[in-house]
Amino acid sequence: MNAQTRKPTNLSLDSALLSEAKALKVNLSRAAEEGVRAAVTAAKSERWKAENASALRSSNSYVERHGLPLERFRQF
Repeated sequence: MNAQTRKPTNLSLDSALLSEAKALKVNLSRAAEEGVRAAVTAAKSERWKAENASALRSSNSYVERHGLPLERFRQF
């Protein structure tokens, strides 16, 4: 990302963690951004699973009853 797409933000962090990060010269903005990105990805994944749970159950039920549609062509 370039600087034009960034927005200054205030965060409250554990003071001991902040001190350690500064001592280790961790780029706090990048670290926070990576953490927020991971949290957003996880939240989207969980939301997708919840929204599609019925379809997944239905598909799994079909396979349990009838097997995989193209199973006869599997070579393993």
